[in-house]
Amino acid sequence: MERIALVLGTSGGVGGETARALLGKGWRVRGLVRQLRPGLDPRIDWREGDARVLGDVLDAAEGVAALVHAVNPPGYLEWDKRVLPMLENSIEAARANDARLALPGTIYNYDPAQTPVAHPDSHQAPGTRKGGIRKAMEARIEASGVRGLILRAGDYYGPRPGNSWLSQGMITPGKPVTRVTNPGRKGVGHAWAYLPDVGEAFARLLDREAELPRFARFHFAGHWDPDGSAFPAAIAEAGGRKAKQVRLPWALLPLVALFNPTIRELLEMRPFWNYPVRLDNRELVAFLGEEPHTPLAESLRISLKALGSLE
Repeated sequence: MERIALVLGTSGGVGGETARALLGKGWRVRGLVRQLRPGLDPRIDWREGDARVLGDVLDAAEGVAALVHAVNPPGYLEWDKRVLPMLENSIEAARANDARLALPGTIYNYDPAQTPVAHPDSHQAPGTRKGGIRKAMEARIEASGVRGLILRAGDYYGPRPGNSWLSQGMITPGKPVTRVTNPGRKGVGHAWAYLPDVGEAFARLLDREAELPRFARFHFAGHWDPDGSAFPAAIAEAGGRKAKQVRLPWALLPLVALFNPTIRELLEMRPFWNYPVRLDNRELVAFLGEEPHTPLAESLRISLKALGSLE
């Protein structure tokens, strides 16, 4: 029987990679865009519409077995006002089709000062506005009664990243890597997630729908940098030249944030650079047999090449 998935956020990092992974496993994938345009992946069945409009989501989701909610308001504008209503549209579409609703989760649900190792059922006590909304999103899916799937991961990076620390804060895309900016505090570990691996994990989980509980939560460990220096060093090495490493000037960001909503969102996440939060993936490994894992050096070479920063 043909399996159909609607992916909201196909132009973003998680949504795009999950769509590609599902296509590779024989799924028929639909994507929702506000305006059809040249250059869209011809393998995807594109539908014109807006994820903020319930009717558009319901039309695009007709007959689907899975709905991947990986969409965010453009440029984080009015994030706190738009995110939950958009999720409600996806919940209604999943309910109408008895579809599995998959949501990319984050570490922001946790208090980083109190949760050095996070398990899928660890206590959630977010200390940020964004973390509070993330917690509410997961709770809303669980309370709705639809079949849900949450896959939490650390900071994303990859060849098509959307918003990411690597492409927006650590290097300059389009230029050789001569300088790597490190947002972390010395000695503090940090979790990184390579987007194609995350997309592959979502696709493998959705492939095994019959074995999933009605509401499933998993953690994706990704690449763990034990002291905050290994990942920046690997970027410099992958870049093929000796790159200078510098610390991010956090004290200057509040001034930039006055004019840049993306910087405002990133600034709120500073506690996750001051304290380590490592994701325990034992339940994911037990279910899948392994976590999809591209070696760090290879993943960075692929990412830097796609970003135009590999000579």
